[in-house]
Amino acid sequence: MSSTTLEEQKKAISNERSERKIKCVVWDLDNTLWEGTLLEDPHVELKSGIREIMQELDKRGILQSIASKNEHALAMSRIKELGIEEYFLYPQIHWGPKSDSIGRIRQDLNIGINTFAFVDDQIFELQEVSFAHPEVLCIDAAQICEMLDMPELTPKYITEDSSKRRQMYLADMARKKVEEHFEGPQEDFLATLDMVLTIGTPREEDLKRAEELTLRTNQLNTTGYTYSYDELDFFRHSDRHRLMIAGLDDKYGGYGKIGLVLIECEKESWMLKLFLMSCRVMTRGVGTVMINHIRNEARKNGVRLFAEMIPNDRNRMMYMTYKFNHFNESHKRDDGLVVFENDLSKVQEFPGYLTVKIG
Repeated sequence: MSSTTLEEQKKAISNERSERKIKCVVWDLDNTLWEGTLLEDPHVELKSGIREIMQELDKRGILQSIASKNEHALAMSRIKELGIEEYFLYPQIHWGPKSDSIGRIRQDLNIGINTFAFVDDQIFELQEVSFAHPEVLCIDAAQICEMLDMPELTPKYITEDSSKRRQMYLADMARKKVEEHFEGPQEDFLATLDMVLTIGTPREEDLKRAEELTLRTNQLNTTGYTYSYDELDFFRHSDRHRLMIAGLDDKYGGYGKIGLVLIECEKESWMLKLFLMSCRVMTRGVGTVMINHIRNEARKNGVRLFAEMIPNDRNRMMYMTYKFNHFNESHKRDDGLVVFENDLSKVQEFPGYLTVKIG
């Protein structure tokens, strides 16, 4: 094998690692997060530098959790004593397989399994997780000091939303707890949230988050297109395009910027090039509201409304969102891209449980 080929392979691997971004780091406890074994020493201390690593991951908007084989009450007690309980979402501490723990955390956080990293000191545990979830990035605890330099754990931007991501998920956990015990129709529960959806043109300071949305949102992205800061800034000023960003707030706090829309505007027709939503808000009916706003704007401008989509197993919910909101398939291209046209004659009102602010 030539050295050039080897260098090309190294570059390809480096590029792949740079493009893959981790959203959640799952920690083992014994001999990973802290020195020693809790059942042998109830006063275990954090490994040197771990607290600073956790704090930096948190600032970068990377969520954290636990998958540990341990006594739950004892482990949580020590975690609280060490002052790090706030960092861990949906911690899994029991004697079952760690692959099951990671699967449960993924389900609770509702993010892709390929956005997880798992840190453990035991090769067996790393292999068990890797076998069950080959998409998970498995990191030997011996590499902990290198984690902050790993490209997968280094986001291109640290936005206002990313730095508050953990707090947003904590607020979401509070909502879910109330929702689980709510008796009555879903719309009645949503009415209790006092939701306010804001739709408008991105400000310059929103563009980093807009780029982040295209890179991080895979399941609820109609086309899978990604756009850079500069491309989005071009669309923001272009007479031939409309770029919209949406934010959501309720009485529990802000969800941050949760939706992005790109429309290519011709004289007689508009083409919806990109429509994506954060997974955290799809059950709130926000996608339908955004589409209805776009439909209303198309009517006002007297144009036909089309939309591009690349359907796959991951974005089927977006396909159904289009169909539910009066988009019908117009034609399919050879590359698999489907073009829809909207029936603008059918009018839908915004739901009463949500306040919409435009501008």
